[in-house]
Amino acid sequence: MPITQFLKNNAKKYPNQTALVEINPDVKEIRRVTWKEYELIESGASQEYRREITWSVFEEKANRCSNLLLSRGIKKGDKVAILLMNCLEWLPVYFGILKSGALAVPINYRFTSDEIKYCLDLADVDALIFGPEFVGRVEEICDKIPNVKLMFYVGDSCPTFAENYLHLATNFSSVAPEIELRDQDDAAIYFSSGTTGFPKAILHNHESLMHAAIVEQKHHGQTHDDVFLCIPPLYHTGAKMHWFGSLVSASKAVLLKGVRPQNIIEAISNEKCTIVWLLVPWAQDILDAIDRKEFDLKDYSLSQWRLMHIGAQPVPPSLIKRWMKVFPHHQYDTNYGLSESIGPGAVHLGVENIHKVGAIGIAGYGWEVKIVSPDGREVSGSEVGELALKGPGVMTCYYKDEKATSEVLRDGWLLTGDMAQKDKDGFIYLVDRKKDVIISGGENIYPVQIEDFLRAHPAVSDVAVIGLPDSRLGEIATAIIQIKEGVTCSEEDINEFCKGMPRYKRPHKIIFADVPRNATGKIEKPKLRQIYCGESLVATQINS
Repeated sequence: MPITQFLKNNAKKYPNQTALVEINPDVKEIRRVTWKEYELIESGASQEYRREITWSVFEEKANRCSNLLLSRGIKKGDKVAILLMNCLEWLPVYFGILKSGALAVPINYRFTSDEIKYCLDLADVDALIFGPEFVGRVEEICDKIPNVKLMFYVGDSCPTFAENYLHLATNFSSVAPEIELRDQDDAAIYFSSGTTGFPKAILHNHESLMHAAIVEQKHHGQTHDDVFLCIPPLYHTGAKMHWFGSLVSASKAVLLKGVRPQNIIEAISNEKCTIVWLLVPWAQDILDAIDRKEFDLKDYSLSQWRLMHIGAQPVPPSLIKRWMKVFPHHQYDTNYGLSESIGPGAVHLGVENIHKVGAIGIAGYGWEVKIVSPDGREVSGSEVGELALKGPGVMTCYYKDEKATSEVLRDGWLLTGDMAQKDKDGFIYLVDRKKDVIISGGENIYPVQIEDFLRAHPAVSDVAVIGLPDSRLGEIATAIIQIKEGVTCSEEDINEFCKGMPRYKRPHKIIFADVPRNATGKIEKPKLRQIYCGESLVATQINS
């Protein structure tokens, strides 16, 4: 059964109950949005602090999207990309694409125009649905993506190279098209990266999406009375697959724009949220704001908040101990997964196992896990090896990349690239990553891309980028730069040069030192980590 069936069932059983709420703290006006007002908003008539739609409106919007795509020649198996910030339109568009039989292709909204083009080409995208924040980036490449036959714009002041999606969609039927969807049909493409830092297109079928939904509901026990606060970007498998628990239980979800601690607490209080998924930096920011007495928890209604869970990066046990002192009644959980395993839940700590904080947990619902040596042998005891996963949520393949697929899929097992070990009770702990990807604040940062950029600086002889531990972000990108002999270069010079990169990719620390390479010319990053991890560094802190 495809997950679109959940939406259909919810619209039938709870037509007038709230499905989604969007909160934008930058807009001060607060009022409930009715169905008629929602139509006015879609036509660009107003901007709201708070918008909401019911399950019936959600279903109708998805059906209109689907019928629009079908009318323009999109057919089963085609690919439709989504390039939107979190908003009330995101999920209806996603489900509209699925209902048409096409594949949904979410794009990271941090990507540059060149990265967007790369992903559109790699995934053979036929249509692009994008928002106002991306007009400039899309305009830069619109003449360079001939395979993208359709471009729809979601917002006011539609650019000339696109069509106004919101105006068009209202003219199409709100009845679902009759497109048969089977478990093994392709459903979505998400983007990750290999060791080179270039995104790979991860292909999932409808069975994967359904498994993600069931796993989330099983792990966190969402009921119809729960309210989920969703803050991370919906292009990310983590955010969407955690929301799938709300889909299964037909419960309300709140999309909050922004991560200011007080805005998070206000949203939890005002919307009576019961489940909140946070990244490590946000949890730490909330605790720090409370310590600074920026607000008083007594002023908010928080007694209904039952579960805080964290994912997307290693979780410091000290943070959770600190959290439980402030919120002693909370359940806590963490989930491990990757886009190749349709996001969170492949390994799951479980709310009953808070005494094991620091572990990522045990096999999630419907999943198998093992730790293997380089020759594929399952290791014994507490021996360190590579974590491998097996279950209905494993990707079909890396789209159009048989070689990369064969490197990570072995007899139905997915090799994660993460090194791990088990304790005597069978709980899994991550030891290190096989790959050099840096996870900073839940976002993947690829050292090769930063290294290639910095090598273009006229004073740079060699450069290596590694991740160093950070109590707030998990890791921070650190550039070890070897300057050309006889040339002078300051930290300020490098910082200014790095402004040519997206902010999230800029190194947080700059260290001037030699870059060690082995006999084959490879950078010895383990040696660099050994030298610099845990030491007190005199370096530049770049404001993020």
